Amino acid sequence: MKTALCLVFFLVSTAAPAQAQQKTDEHSGHHPAATTTSATEMTDGEVRKVDAEAAKITLKHAEIKSLDMPAMTMVFVVRDKAMLDKVKPGDKVKFTAVNEAGKFTITALQVVRN
Repeated sequence: MKTALCLVFFLVSTAAPAQAQQKTDEHSGHHPAATTTSATEMTDGEVRKVDAEAAKITLKHAEIKSLDMPAMTMVFVVRDKAMLDKVKPGDKVKFTAVNEAGKFTITALQVVRN
């Protein structure tokens, strides 16, 4: 009897973690893995205004997935003022932006050549 009881206890104790893992796997199926968009993914934009003195640029941009931001026109701060030497209003650009303490900041900017 002791042997049978030990066997039942062993089977129940080893089955519980497997069932818990199965429940976790089933639950994750309801919520597909969030698509991670790298902060280095570049967004298309068009330069509207450059303010080199204030280190700001106004861009009409496509959706910025990494910031969960829809397409719009807005002002960004640039991390490096030297980036602004390469652009002028009307230029098509690709850029990377981050939210640094509530300031939307351009970390990379390149002119798109046709």
